[in-house]
Amino acid sequence: MTVRGWSRWPAGAGALVALLVLGTADAPGHVRAPSPAGAPGAAGAPGAAGRSASASPSGTADTPGPADTPGPALAAKLSRQIARALRGLSSTVGIAADDSEGRLSCRYHQWREFHSASVIKVITLCALLYELRGQQNLSPDQAVLAQAMITESDNDAQETLWNEVGMDALQRFLTAARMDHTWLGQDDYWGLTEVNAHDELRLLHLLITPNPVLDAASRRYALGLMADVAADQRWGVAAGAPPDVTVHLKNGWLPDPDLWDVNSIGDFTRHDIDYSIAILTRDDPDMAYGVAVVETVARLINRALAEADEKGADPGAATSPQRFRNLMYMQRRFDR
Repeated sequence: MTVRGWSRWPAGAGALVALLVLGTADAPGHVRAPSPAGAPGAAGAPGAAGRSASASPSGTADTPGPADTPGPALAAKLSRQIARALRGLSSTVGIAADDSEGRLSCRYHQWREFHSASVIKVITLCALLYELRGQQNLSPDQAVLAQAMITESDNDAQETLWNEVGMDALQRFLTAARMDHTWLGQDDYWGLTEVNAHDELRLLHLLITPNPVLDAASRRYALGLMADVAADQRWGVAAGAPPDVTVHLKNGWLPDPDLWDVNSIGDFTRHDIDYSIAILTRDDPDMAYGVAVVETVARLINRALAEADEKGADPGAATSPQRFRNLMYMQRRFDR
């Protein structure tokens, strides 16, 4: 598996790959479900469809051997922590994350398919903006619906805009965005759209990177809505985020039909750095369990970036690309 051209790991190298600046992260410990009072109720479930559950990969994760410099050793420590957090879970998990400075790139089962639940609403919004050729062309009614769809995860608003945009236009957006492995839900079952962490990260990149698909005004508009999500829905990838970043997120949760899908995607912006995290799960025994899994992983990624940023502020912390980028592998299986 080639990782951004830096090296090729021997056969059997893991699906989770992270490029980290020198830094550590606290061990997440065992995954525990938050109290029911802290978990929002089910939303974004247009209907349940049967699906044979796929067991999450079994076995333990190998970590890199000792290194001559402290950076790889710290990366190996973080690898062990993530492996410990995921070991033994009933959930199936897909992760993709990176930052604008190239300090972190994390992939774990990025091609695995998950039902979108309400994270599809970001695709619906972006497809609408793409079809209208800009936020300035939204009608007042469309603006009201878009706000409700994103900030409140309103299903009726999603249903209306999904049908208004139409399947052809939704697919045109996916094609333009090069989200080639996202499959739209059929027969109005928009929450059963098949998504993966790779394509969700590509979607998040569109919102924080100049591109020909969404103009600057449309990107600002979408990010503004995602930054204004209702307080009881600000869980997920926001966990552990530094207080000085703006979190733009959308979550989705769905009983499918007995086990749960719990997903969270988000962009994080500050004047000097942007980064994106997509964490998708399925086969969760209940919603609270899925939220806990997502937040455990999110805390590790957010803390690693925060510590990387602190190290980067020290001129002596990293003096060469070799020390700046510490490659961490966790051995699972190839994520093809």
